[in-house]
Amino acid sequence: MNFSSDNAAGIAPQIMAALAAANEGYAMAYGDDPITKAAEAAFTDLFERELAVFPVATGTAANALALSALTPPWGQIYCHRNAHIEEDEAGAPELFSGGAKLALLDGAHGRIGAETLAAAVAGAGFGVQHHPQPSAISLTQATEAGTVYQPDEIAALAAIAHDAGLSVHMDGARFANAVAHLGCSPAEMTWKAGVDVLSFGATKNGAMAAEAVIFFDPDKAGDFLYRRKRGGHLFSKMRYLSAQLVAYLRDDLWLESARHANACARALSEGFAALDGGELVHEVQANEIFVSLPESVLSALETAGVGFHRWGTDGQARFVCAFDTEMEAVERTLKIARDAA
Repeated sequence: MNFSSDNAAGIAPQIMAALAAANEGYAMAYGDDPITKAAEAAFTDLFERELAVFPVATGTAANALALSALTPPWGQIYCHRNAHIEEDEAGAPELFSGGAKLALLDGAHGRIGAETLAAAVAGAGFGVQHHPQPSAISLTQATEAGTVYQPDEIAALAAIAHDAGLSVHMDGARFANAVAHLGCSPAEMTWKAGVDVLSFGATKNGAMAAEAVIFFDPDKAGDFLYRRKRGGHLFSKMRYLSAQLVAYLRDDLWLESARHANACARALSEGFAALDGGELVHEVQANEIFVSLPESVLSALETAGVGFHRWGTDGQARFVCAFDTEMEAVERTLKIARDAA
């Protein structure tokens, strides 16, 4: 009964099998191998257009390197106040961009509103040499609050950004969970809505260590090959990253895994919300649950060995479901909670 993080989950059997298969024989290094070519083709099919794909091993590398390609050192990147690039990446976006500034925006339930972005851009001081120059906006999908942007919300934000000359980056660490919730196509949630660059996550949803930076206009990838190399993420044995991504996309494993995690989160959240004193902090739209529970319930769950994180104050906690969460574990956890309540 471990709901501490989807990072605590193991590796999907299909992906482990793909790694074993990739280990047979020799292959050219640095991505010049058939498996990496197959991964590039799989992403082209998934997003319904030609694009440039760069496998990396971590979400932090994907975000930091992607943003470094969108902003000069004197640039400014708009993001939500609680975005992962602000709170959980130890200054990596600032480092890899050469010193660009993160401009933090408020927004209910982890989402930036169009009016908030428009106001920030209007007062940015374009052309004033004393001010950092707005260069990009980074949106997290699904958000750090476990909520999801609708495609029309992304499009509205992207329109404001593009009108002001800004690029649009999407942190898609839980991209699959967002697509599973919305029921739209990956294209509709990204380039068709105005996203320029995507950090495509797989690690949280069953991969061992595999992400990808995707430029929806290959011409805008520019010098990213060198940025990835300089950042230490050009793997000599690239086939092992690519094999994970190929297996992840094959037969919609990525989407089925996310649907299962989301379903477990819905069941767990509904059970918590039904408790006396249980209250959801945010609507559960992906695989994360933020909930306020009585201390008696939290203590009982901890005593029973249920993994979760206390989050903030007033009895708030975070529970995260993964691709391999068992519904039986959800039911056992809810029984403990009901008995304690």
